[in-house]
Amino acid sequence: MDEQIKQIAERLRGLREALQLPLEDVADECGIPVEQYRDAESGKVDISVSMLQKIAHNYHISLDELMFGEEPKMTSYFVTRAGKGVSIERTKAYKYQSLASGFRGRIADPFIVTVEPNNNTMFYNTHDGQEFNLVIKGSMQLCINGKELTLNEGDSIYFDSKQPHGMKALNGEQVQFLAVIL
Repeated sequence: MDEQIKQIAERLRGLREALQLPLEDVADECGIPVEQYRDAESGKVDISVSMLQKIAHNYHISLDELMFGEEPKMTSYFVTRAGKGVSIERTKAYKYQSLASGFRGRIADPFIVTVEPNNNTMFYNTHDGQEFNLVIKGSMQLCINGKELTLNEGDSIYFDSKQPHGMKALNGEQVQFLAVIL
């Protein structure tokens, strides 16, 4: 995980330097607190997908370029075989597997998200747009703007992702869900 975070941090710094922008300008243009952005570029802290999405949208690049260092190439279709999506572990508790990393110009970012059960802390984030979650395995607690919901296998939710939201695995078991970020 630490190496992946460092690589993302290098890509963030490289993008900013290529655009010849001060760190403060990037943070301001993307609506990210300067200290939070500085920490992200340091490679010493977890970097949320929502932060990466804000930066990608603002600079008109794909989320994949920041997360995985690869530019999507397909424009007609892209197949992701079971268990073969490009993945990143943001923390030891969260693993994201991209399901459309090779499709250029997509309007949604689908991921299989795996959350480990030993995490009692809920990490909240916000991002522009909307989000759809479908629980594939296990149960999770999802908190959206202070409202706590329990979702079990087969349950789904669609919500405004500008609302602070976070999740954690329940019942001492790993939870896996499909997250589509629009």
